[in-house]
Amino acid sequence: MIDEIGIRDLGVIGEATLELGPGFTVVTGETGAGKTMIVTALGLLLGARADASSVRRGSASAVVEGRWRIDADSPVVERVEDAGGAVEDGELILTRTVSAEGRSRATVGGRSAPVAVLGELADRLVTVHGQSDQIRLTSATAQRAALDAFGGSALRDALAAYTTAYDRWQQHAGDLEGLTRDREERIREADTLRAASAEIEAADPQPGEDVELTERAERLGNLEELRLSAGLAHEALSSEALDGTPDVVGLVEAARRAVERVVGFDAELAPILDQLTDIGYQVGEAASTLSSYLGSLDGDAAHDLELVNERRAVLAALVRKYGDDVDDVIAFGRRASDRLLELDGDDDRIVALEAAVESDLAVLEETATALTAARTTAAEDLAARVTDELASLAMSGARLVVEVTDAGEYRQAGRDQVAILLQPHSGSDPRPIGRGASGGELSRVMLAIEVVMAGTTTVPTFVFDEVDAGVGGAAAIEIGRRLARLARTTQVVVVTHLAQVAAFATNHLRVVKDASGAVTSSSVQRLQGEDRLQEMARLLSGLDESESGIEHARELLQMAAASV
Repeated sequence: MIDEIGIRDLGVIGEATLELGPGFTVVTGETGAGKTMIVTALGLLLGARADASSVRRGSASAVVEGRWRIDADSPVVERVEDAGGAVEDGELILTRTVSAEGRSRATVGGRSAPVAVLGELADRLVTVHGQSDQIRLTSATAQRAALDAFGGSALRDALAAYTTAYDRWQQHAGDLEGLTRDREERIREADTLRAASAEIEAADPQPGEDVELTERAERLGNLEELRLSAGLAHEALSSEALDGTPDVVGLVEAARRAVERVVGFDAELAPILDQLTDIGYQVGEAASTLSSYLGSLDGDAAHDLELVNERRAVLAALVRKYGDDVDDVIAFGRRASDRLLELDGDDDRIVALEAAVESDLAVLEETATALTAARTTAAEDLAARVTDELASLAMSGARLVVEVTDAGEYRQAGRDQVAILLQPHSGSDPRPIGRGASGGELSRVMLAIEVVMAGTTTVPTFVFDEVDAGVGGAAAIEIGRRLARLARTTQVVVVTHLAQVAAFATNHLRVVKDASGAVTSSSVQRLQGEDRLQEMARLLSGLDESESGIEHARELLQMAAASV
């Protein structure tokens, strides 16, 4: 709800703060004092179009600031944070500045934001009912949602059952349409995957095989050089020549024996003897390994290389088609097999889906019929109760009509078209509520609807402008009584010129005009006690000090307090 609104240099208002709070707030004041600027200020905070003419004459800009109390789980918090702002300790601050040149700037939660963000927040913060304001239930979607909320648990359960059936039908119907629409393409896909799978299966690539073959080809291509170098190394370590040429094995053994003969004379030679012994073992092992390696190089290297290159060519062809390396090709083959199982089962899936869609439609028809019946019952109840309210609001000939008709197709929220219409007087045709009444009548129609639907709306604040236009006496008292009833569940702000309406308020604000200077200016005062009695007397008789007016005002206040 709105805690307060600060206004500076807007219209005739120089500087004023409206402390609103919960319950029923009424705004009164002399003609021309600037009561409508209150609604204008609120409109600016809710994203209304800025007009340079609304800036007070001689001022550089007009500024409006609103402070809202917001629940932590409200969707408003998420939207504010998306805009870069913040709701701190449950308080949201919105600001709108309009320059004398017509430029406009908005801040949301302490951060500059497009004015459009204010408009997005408006639907969740405030509903304004007045001659120049768009009514809350202007769209068919909003009217259907309002009827569903009014219908209570019976309608809510019927809608939930329908929604479940609709979602299931949509899912199965979409799957079936996709299968049948893309059938030729899926057949071609299956043929392509089948050929690819057969090609990969025939080649039977192994993980890492391409790397292994590359290394083997490198070896076979340099076989002679490998044989020559390995032979030279073996000859140096362990020579088989008969000419007595020394080799490493012989030299190391000779050194070991020489040390071994004298090691008993000097203990320092013992570690050296151990090292020579180890070297002898290592040299002998290396010579043996080289001998084995030379043996493995025997064979037809040219033929082996040809076979390796042929295999590499097969794998390269697969890699060009199905991946970056052999491992990718193997993975592609597995995916192809899985996809083929899915594609080859299309016929069975189509049969199953056709049966599912047929079953879904039967359930959908049943739940849609039940939903229509629940909505029709709620529509009749809503229409009757609002019509009764209108009779007490000086619109005795008016009748609310809530039509529930067949939209001709299943939709997310049912197959019903909901229209809330107003029959202004008997004999006239029902018309959309936005076109079936004048500004004051429209406000009273919306008041009647909001009172009947109290507790079902998620909008925390209602503002009524001209709700009492053209009425007085008993009808005005009934308007005040219903505004007070609505204020039990929501915050209500009303701009009025009738004491019969103001009497029911729990918070009375007066816009005061001061014409002492060159420019007329206004401010806002909160009235209590004698000040409120005098304002009520002024509203009743035009004289704030009239004894009879004050007595009448006192009677009105007592009556209102007793009836709330």
